[in-house]
Amino acid sequence: MSRVALIGDVVLDVAVVARGPVAPTSDTPADIRLGRGGSSANIATHLAARGHDVIFIGAVGDDAAGRLVRDELGAAGVDARLVEVAAPTGVVVALVDADGQRAMRTRRGAASALGAAHVAAVLADPVDHLHVSGYTLVDPATRAVGAAALRAQAERGASTSVDVCSIAPWRAAGADAFLASSAGAGLLFANQEEAELIGGGPLAAALATLAARYPEVVVTRGPAGAVARRGAQEVVAPARATRVVDTTGAGDAATAGYLDARLRGRSLAACLDAAVRQAAAVVGVVGPGAQSRR
Repeated sequence: MSRVALIGDVVLDVAVVARGPVAPTSDTPADIRLGRGGSSANIATHLAARGHDVIFIGAVGDDAAGRLVRDELGAAGVDARLVEVAAPTGVVVALVDADGQRAMRTRRGAASALGAAHVAAVLADPVDHLHVSGYTLVDPATRAVGAAALRAQAERGASTSVDVCSIAPWRAAGADAFLASSAGAGLLFANQEEAELIGGGPLAAALATLAARYPEVVVTRGPAGAVARRGAQEVVAPARATRVVDTTGAGDAATAGYLDARLRGRSLAACLDAAVRQAAAVVGVVGPGAQSRR
């Protein structure tokens, strides 16, 4: 199996899934899950569950949330290289309506204090692949840290990937900031809305633009499935029919499914099929999935 390092946020994840129409000024019955979250951390646990040697690089606070996420990463088989900083561990609250649509409330907290020295020290040992979260790149406090790690690993000959992760912060930061900070990455992951923002046009045009910058591009499209481009080759995969309970972590699951297949040397079509299958498995449960090996 491959040795994979991921840089990004690990947070306390609170998923609140309404069981019916929301009563704005009263009580709404809901399923609530409390546990470890964070985009790259989600990907890390999925990859560890598939037998890869996984290192997660991030920052937490000296608090109960930090201890919880550290323990859960360890239980999932992830080598958690977490630096402890003088800030509270990040928190994400996902509010999911009865139709599966979600809205996120976030506090990055300690994640914004991830430093270059810690990342460089962990990556002093070679890895086969490095994945950097768009949350790391969109934050001005950590943008240079993620960009430098991508450059260093590319120079060493390791494969690299980035994930846009969230459209609202990138609308504020600008597409050029993403393109500059992710320069040199070999593989780009985005959903359709993110790809169109970063690529500067409708999906077909955006794919062409992005494929000129990244050797491989994967775009998820929710119920419409996914599309991937590698050089001149393009493949499309339909979504897998499933009951949608909570879409939290679906994109991360797709990324992990694709990376797992990619690291095993499978074809572009097989990689994309693995992505949509893994996403379908996650949307049927509350939370991001792949929490633990217990």
